[in-house]
Amino acid sequence: MTSPRAQLHPGPPVDGTPRGSRGAVLVLPGGGYVMRAPHEAGDVAAFLGAHGVRSAWLDYPVAPARYPAALHEVLLAVADLRAGRRGGAPVDGPVAVLGFSAGGHLAGTAATATHEERAGAAALAGLDPSEVRRPDAAVLCYPVVSLVRHPHVGSRTHLLGHEDDGPARALSVEERVDAATPPTFLWHTADDEAVPVEHALLATAALRRHRVPVELHVYPSGPHGLGLADGLPAGAWTAALLPWLAAQGIGPA
Repeated sequence: MTSPRAQLHPGPPVDGTPRGSRGAVLVLPGGGYVMRAPHEAGDVAAFLGAHGVRSAWLDYPVAPARYPAALHEVLLAVADLRAGRRGGAPVDGPVAVLGFSAGGHLAGTAATATHEERAGAAALAGLDPSEVRRPDAAVLCYPVVSLVRHPHVGSRTHLLGHEDDGPARALSVEERVDAATPPTFLWHTADDEAVPVEHALLATAALRRHRVPVELHVYPSGPHGLGLADGLPAGAWTAALLPWLAAQGIGPA
């Protein structure tokens, strides 16, 4: 097998779980596809571990890398977590992706990955295509969703390298949702000026159209890039997330 290029960082050991932890969460920090925000990576994995949730975070490719490099690496990381490659035991249970901002877009495209995208990732790593599947659940935190409606221009340009509407529409999560998209949890703030709340609303509407289970939380205020949002009203998202993950089969056994 050819080694994937992106580094996968295991999260800290889970706390308070004498019988172990089911499933895992792959954390994808934001950064406009040009960098990866540290507070949306290790801090989030530490929070999950402290609440009995196994996790890892991924240094996925950013500019000058273009689509589909980052998506392929996420799909391979999910496959490797399931199989116990790159350290750690195989995951017993579902694997979720959890992404912030542009990382939320990446999580959304992984959750809606096409047959061609999955096959491309498998070929990159020399895996049987059946090993590379969509994640079992998705968590989208103030996500970039659409690349054509209220677009975050930086994310679009760094991901694609051009302004063509055709490829941008094909990579807009709301256009990719289908009935096989996994259950999804979203949160946003209503006054986010960098990535408008309409992104989360577009995703929610698309998920509802296809009868995909969805949970959406919109908090009145808070700037973009809050991460865990400790001490802020929007920080309530973490308390809402844990029972949702448990309902998906992820968390303390």
